Amino acid sequence: MPLIETGDGPLWKRRTRKESFTRFFFWMVGLSIAGFAWKLISDKTNWDFVRSAPKEGGDIVTRMMPPDWSYMDVLWVPVWETINMATLGTLIAMFIAIPVAFLAARNTTPHPLVRAFALLITVTSRSVNSLIWALILVFILGPGVLAGTIAIGLRSIGGFSKLLYEAIEEINPNQVEAIEATGASRFQQIIYGIVPQVLPTFVGVGVFRWDINVRGSTILGLVGAGGIGLQLSGSINTLAWTQVSMIFDIGDSDYL
Repeated sequence: MPLIETGDGPLWKRRTRKESFTRFFFWMVGLSIAGFAWKLISDKTNWDFVRSAPKEGGDIVTRMMPPDWSYMDVLWVPVWETINMATLGTLIAMFIAIPVAFLAARNTTPHPLVRAFALLITVTSRSVNSLIWALILVFILGPGVLAGTIAIGLRSIGGFSKLLYEAIEEINPNQVEAIEATGASRFQQIIYGIVPQVLPTFVGVGVFRWDINVRGSTILGLVGAGGIGLQLSGSINTLAWTQVSMIFDIGDSDYL
């Protein structure tokens, strides 16, 4: 807290004049950007639709009630496909992400250029949403569960490898040094010195990523990538709102 000398004696202030001006400047810049962004959104928005949104939303909710429980007989197979997509996609991601994580970690990478390439894989995978991956793969492989499974795998590589290589960089180096002192090879140092330390993270991230993929795979059917999303797309297109609410109930329940 700076001390400001005034004609009436010393005065304590929370910030200096320079600090106050700097904060005021950045606040004005932020507010200007927010105002400009709001103007862009406002110019592209049909406010007649916005004003009628509560009425339309209430009408759809009314049509969704009650859920069509008989539709569950049709949903068992898509639900099973969705779970399989998430499981296989997670396994694919783990298989690829483990070596990528070791190549990306500073204490295990063989060369800075290799680390840069591994980080590029991580960033690329995390930057593209699974829905975009599914769109691309449906165009290449055709519609079906295979495209959805690979899309989930490609999307999960980045998230999995990022958390894993950060855990590798935070290990206790003393254990690795002790194993190195026995004359162990680099591979043995990784297996016996690093893997036991990151194994809990590996398991935890794997389960966490699988849970995310189960939830995320439900919408891949909207672009033809199989699973329960395909049924959701069909029900929405045919305005079968009671079936849509049934699918929503499954998505929010312990099935998925």
